[in-house]
Amino acid sequence: MSLQIPAISNTGSALDVSEAVFGQDFNETLVHQLVVKYMAAARAGTKAQKNRSAVSGGGAKPFRQKGTGRARAGTTRSPIWRTGGVNFAAVPRSFDQKLNKKMYKVGIRSIFSELVRQDRIAICDDILPSTPKTKEFLKKIKDIDAKRILVVIEDLNENLILAARNLPYIAVVTPTSVDPVSLVSADKVIATTAALKQIEERLA
Repeated sequence: MSLQIPAISNTGSALDVSEAVFGQDFNETLVHQLVVKYMAAARAGTKAQKNRSAVSGGGAKPFRQKGTGRARAGTTRSPIWRTGGVNFAAVPRSFDQKLNKKMYKVGIRSIFSELVRQDRIAICDDILPSTPKTKEFLKKIKDIDAKRILVVIEDLNENLILAARNLPYIAVVTPTSVDPVSLVSADKVIATTAALKQIEERLA
């Protein structure tokens, strides 16, 4: 069976797509897990501190064991000393979470299916501007009533990238770089026919 995704331009026509990809039930739990994984993987995880083995100095016992009236000490690298190391020091780490390919595909299918049900995805094959002018690109999207727009094209186009880069509410991606956060947060997803066919093949 097939579904139809409408076109927003006068010259374009609706596109028939597979119900197996764009007609799935919305799996809220899996979509949430997908979004959390993507956002967690974007965390830097580069925070680092020095423990007592990483700070410099402290090779010799600072003073004799007895007779000074002070608490015994074996090294100046101890955490209780001013120039000592840090207890339980933070180390660089990855926040990435495991999610197998089958779960990822099902989650992305679920998001696209919900976009179709909510009429938040459309076809536009004449979205590419002929010049890198923002004014020309704005004319092409003037009839789209949305605050955040995600444009999906089959290949990166320099004119489109330059025309859209000054518009903070518009993002341009290819089928290979589509991510769950961009899809979920977009009020409207505009895709070319070729790009949507690539997505359909990848998720089939």
